[in-house]
Amino acid sequence: MALGYDGPLYILAFDHRGSFSKGLFGIEGDPSAEELKRLAESKRLIWDGFSKAVDLGKDPVNGVLVDEQFGSEVARAAGAAGVTLAMPTEKSGQNEFDFDYGDDFGAHIEDFDPVFSKVLVRYNPDGDAEMNARQAERLARLSDWLHENDRLFLFELLVPAEPAQLEKAGGDKHTYDLEIRPDLVVRTIAECQAAGIEADVWKIEGLDRREDCVRVSEQARADGRDGVACVVLGRGADSDAVANWLQVGADVPGYIGFAVGRTIWMDALKGWLADELSRDDATDKIAANYSFMVDTFTAARGS
Repeated sequence: MALGYDGPLYILAFDHRGSFSKGLFGIEGDPSAEELKRLAESKRLIWDGFSKAVDLGKDPVNGVLVDEQFGSEVARAAGAAGVTLAMPTEKSGQNEFDFDYGDDFGAHIEDFDPVFSKVLVRYNPDGDAEMNARQAERLARLSDWLHENDRLFLFELLVPAEPAQLEKAGGDKHTYDLEIRPDLVVRTIAECQAAGIEADVWKIEGLDRREDCVRVSEQARADGRDGVACVVLGRGADSDAVANWLQVGADVPGYIGFAVGRTIWMDALKGWLADELSRDDATDKIAANYSFMVDTFTAARGS
């Protein structure tokens, strides 16, 4: 199986779990049976918004990232509909990567049969060296298992600022993102590759300069990894910021799309939960927001 992914990849991401149940619903601990129904219905609403985008004729409209815990029904529906399905493998709500289902991670992947198995990893090469090493060992295990079983690996990389790095940026998060984080992203990808972690697609925080996207893509494709690709993640930023990141990366070789979540569905879902939007209005809004992201990337790529 050749490493990488060929073709555009536009993913609506709603695999949020801990932040979803606690942040949106105020649920502490394990949800009750009634709460689980409400959480699952919210995931279905987002899926229905995606499905409306398909009905609008977006081409390609081809991916969702959804979890097993609250979105198992959606995951089954996506697989049955031929939609490119991605599912998370990480435990939710913790800074250090570990498997959500422990040693049974492979059985859960085989059960749902997603096109991509995804990890969310917080890794700063100047951070906690022991934690980085533990994460790298687990991630290499997952990488090996996936490729031995002809499966694709989607790696969502977050590089949170270390205190000294933020101090160097004058305490300004935007300065860190602009001047310091791009080098750290390149270093992190290189460290992961050296540790035997082989992503097919890297899910990268938005970058403000094209030259930084080029460097990230070149590292992702280094040493014969010619098919490896990058997509832009949204970080829950406003639509203008995400649109800018999409436009910056769109024409860079190796950048093939996006995996954006809260920017697309959060306001619509909140409106529906507060009875300020009907279900139809909420799904219409999600469809329109998703379509906007597709159109933004494709227009910038075409130009």
